[in-house]
Amino acid sequence: MINFSVDSERILERAIAVQQIPAPTFEERRRAEYVAQEFKKLGLSDVEIDEIGNVFARRRGADRSRPILISAHTDTVFPAQTDLKVTRTHERICGPGIGDNSLAVAALFELAQILNEAKIETDGDLWFAANVCEEGLGDLRGMRKVVERFGDSVKATIIIEGMSFGRIIHGAIGVHRFRITAKAEGGHSWSKFGNPSAIHGLIKLANHIVEMDVPKRPKTTYNIGVIRGGTSVNTIANEASLELDMRSESVEALNKLVERVESLINIHNSSEVKLTYETISQRPPGMIALDHPLIQLAADSLRAVGREPEFEVGSTDANIPLSKSLPAVVVGICEGHNAHRPDEYIETARAADGMKQLVLLVTGAFRL
Repeated sequence: MINFSVDSERILERAIAVQQIPAPTFEERRRAEYVAQEFKKLGLSDVEIDEIGNVFARRRGADRSRPILISAHTDTVFPAQTDLKVTRTHERICGPGIGDNSLAVAALFELAQILNEAKIETDGDLWFAANVCEEGLGDLRGMRKVVERFGDSVKATIIIEGMSFGRIIHGAIGVHRFRITAKAEGGHSWSKFGNPSAIHGLIKLANHIVEMDVPKRPKTTYNIGVIRGGTSVNTIANEASLELDMRSESVEALNKLVERVESLINIHNSSEVKLTYETISQRPPGMIALDHPLIQLAADSLRAVGREPEFEVGSTDANIPLSKSLPAVVVGICEGHNAHRPDEYIETARAADGMKQLVLLVTGAFRL
């Protein structure tokens, strides 16, 4: 049994420091530079920022095991101009991006410091990755590059999602996203009344999309998250677009959903309103068995701090390694709510337990 201590206040302060640096998807550079500086302060070696903004560092261990990779994404869903004010009570810290994923980035720092302070030599090298582009149309670009770099040279990949304490994500949901564009003649709303409208055509299509029935098991979903179009209230729109998110636990169910949407687009396409579509994002599915040693270790690490695990599937950075049959798991540090909202918050009571289970998981993974 390894001996170490956790300073819960320190990780919370670190989370706030990370959160104060804007990092919308595709604009993570400032946060990446901060992460690199912190890695160097912690004495990690081989610190570098790659061409897309991923930050890497290594804590050297013994030569008894292949390396372990631990990662947390640096980007958030919030635009650069977002007010990042933080409010704190005895039980909560509230602020945009505090849990998703500033806390997880802070956990990378805290893990390195705990191992250093306890003078723990891991059985192999521990690689840290703070990766970009997990959110939205980032399309897991950062993790794709991470996996491309390490491949199967690492024994396991452990991914941190800040506000997922108690949950073990072992499956990757497949995601397919379309941008559907409508083009029409348009014109003045009075003098050209009756001319084809791109917006009207797109609305007709959207009405049929949202009436689709999808299976509850395997869980399958869709959502029109963005609609753009038009120039003024008195102009018949000559162009409009929407962005459609489709997800499923099943590859087959997702493919069927995609085919149904493609069929609807073809039905509504006409000489008056021309419809085109493109794939703007795809996240591959994957799964690691519940009885896999990595998942069992993650569960035992949670039980060691008094928390019974909840096993889930999700759309995370783990999609990439799992889709390639590489062992990966997602765990959290605190519980939290309102992700992707300005009033996002984390509950601070279990921060120490969250770090303890992470240390147990990481150090134990070398011995699998």
